Amino acid sequence: MKCLVTGGAGFIGSNLAIYLEKQGHDTTIIDNFSSGHKDNIKSFKGKVIDKDISKPFDIKEDIDVIFHQAAITDPRYPDDDETLRQNVDGFKLIIELAKKKNAKLIYASSASMYGNGPAPQKESQEKDLLNTYARSKLIIDEMAEKLFDKMHIVGLRYFNVFGPGEALKGRPASMVYHLIKQMKAGNPPRIFKTGEQKRDHIYVKDCVLSNIKALEAKSGIYNIGTGIAATFNELINSINEALGTDLQPEYFDMPYDPKTYQNNTQADTTKAENELNFRSQYTLKQGIKEYSGMI
Repeated sequence: MKCLVTGGAGFIGSNLAIYLEKQGHDTTIIDNFSSGHKDNIKSFKGKVIDKDISKPFDIKEDIDVIFHQAAITDPRYPDDDETLRQNVDGFKLIIELAKKKNAKLIYASSASMYGNGPAPQKESQEKDLLNTYARSKLIIDEMAEKLFDKMHIVGLRYFNVFGPGEALKGRPASMVYHLIKQMKAGNPPRIFKTGEQKRDHIYVKDCVLSNIKALEAKSGIYNIGTGIAATFNELINSINEALGTDLQPEYFDMPYDPKTYQNNTQADTTKAENELNFRSQYTLKQGIKEYSGMI
């Protein structure tokens, strides 16, 4: 299978590209390295194209499937217009490429568009857009929906992903990453008062699995999460268990406007289980145990 991974030097993209290559697939990465990093793909042996996919480009080789992971993913990126332009224009060009190559298109959507809507969040529920990133992803999903009957196109609405390869994201890296790093250094984990915010944390290896499942699924948009939400306090307990420590949280005031911060993410995974044939393989504790040895 000939695969193209956009954003292949980024967090999820690098994990996916390396997995595909190890499975024997002819895999090409395209990335402009604005947020991805060559360190993430130092073990990758395939072709790497340094190009901005939000501007016109061409790929001469045949492609069987495009895994579109490229995007500005920081919800607090300072330039709203550029977030919207890059994410939406990039998706338009990837659709054109998929049509030209007659390739399947699997792309990264986002649970950010649920905002503070009721949980567990269902794919069909009314959206609550708290930032431009979420708005850009909803626009992309609406574009994809118009193509369900015309091509193989699957959107994967990732919840809160953590795992190897995210360190170079910096501030937007997961709470799991930041807390493990603090606690391995012997420092008390710092979290927002009162630590009862909830997240559906999903290990990056499960996100890779969801992309593979999408190859045989019918066109559609699917939640990719564990279906279980854990509070930040519970997250700290799990990390303490994995590290053999007993560090207590240090609470501080929320630095963000509460109107722009998601308090509870939890995927309704019914559609993914029934139609995508996807269910997460890692529990939060299993993912943390494996990941904590890599940081």
